[in-house]
Amino acid sequence: MIKLYHYFVDYFQHAPTLIQLSWIISAGFVFTIILLVAYLKYLRKKLRTKERIETTYRKKYEADLIEYLYSGNDDGTTSIQQLNVIKYLKKCTTNGLKRKIIIHTLLKLRNEISGETADAIQQLYYQTGLMNQAVTRLKHKKWDVVARAIKELTQFQIKEVHDDIILHVNHPKKEVRNEIQMYLVKLFSFDGLEFLDVLENQLSEWNQIQLLEILQKAENQKVPELNDWLKSGNTSVISFAIKLAKIFHQNETKDEIIALFEHPEKEIRIQAIEMVSHLGIFEATDILKNNIKERCLDEQITFFKMFEKMCTPNDVLFIMEYLDHENFDIRVSANIIIELISPETIRINRPIEDNSETSSLIKAS
Repeated sequence: MIKLYHYFVDYFQHAPTLIQLSWIISAGFVFTIILLVAYLKYLRKKLRTKERIETTYRKKYEADLIEYLYSGNDDGTTSIQQLNVIKYLKKCTTNGLKRKIIIHTLLKLRNEISGETADAIQQLYYQTGLMNQAVTRLKHKKWDVVARAIKELTQFQIKEVHDDIILHVNHPKKEVRNEIQMYLVKLFSFDGLEFLDVLENQLSEWNQIQLLEILQKAENQKVPELNDWLKSGNTSVISFAIKLAKIFHQNETKDEIIALFEHPEKEIRIQAIEMVSHLGIFEATDILKNNIKERCLDEQITFFKMFEKMCTPNDVLFIMEYLDHENFDIRVSANIIIELISPETIRINRPIEDNSETSSLIKAS
């Protein structure tokens, strides 16, 4: 064995530099692989141990919660058994892992039951000090800790911390802002939209969709005044307010919608034009007709698409100018409108072959 060792040492010392380098790199790779395999085995063992610990504690906490729920006094007061459970769980909440398991167990039971039993779990969340811990974490320096605290308070529907949470509405991290917005709208419905008054950051399209979905399922469908939000300096707030007006048919926003035709942002102008047909703002069509040539192509296309639903027989002369427009979408919309309000106009003013082309355009649309 010693001879073999000396042989390899002698071979390595007399080998070309490139061969020596290759052996060193190979040895490094082998050593790294061995370390990674050892680390993965250690990690897997650690995860399995953690899983066994979590399973054990989860079963224990579930049993404690069931004891708490069914050991109350007949007069509604807290029994000795319940006080013992509260004391034990309160002590466990000082440990991060145990706290996480307790919260998961509480939420699981809360989602599976309803009525007085669900209220008892809610009360236990207060009594164990979990709510106070979550509120304390709202002041944490790490944004992810703050976000998780807000999410937890949302899941347990803790409305009392509204003033503490809304202070973070313009938090630099969007994840925290998202959780705050979910908290406000899930717990306070349309009243929770108050954050739009002070929102400085952009409200993403995805967040707008989520908030609208929650609001559409709300029991109280009383939509607040939207005009101030339609005048906001935050374009995403304006965009969201327009969506609210559209979904909940807020006809009283007509004047503000018309004012948005001159908004600096093209996307806002387009949204406003689309709203004309949804709210039936017939007076807005004349305003748009008078300056349609001064608008960008996207706005013109949006206008003519909207105008398909708002046109009247008095618009024949106006539409005739656009029957041969260079843009395909505008040309199709113009022909559709003429077919709707005055089909004989096309037959009189165009040859038969042109009429067949028009028909094909309309069918294609």
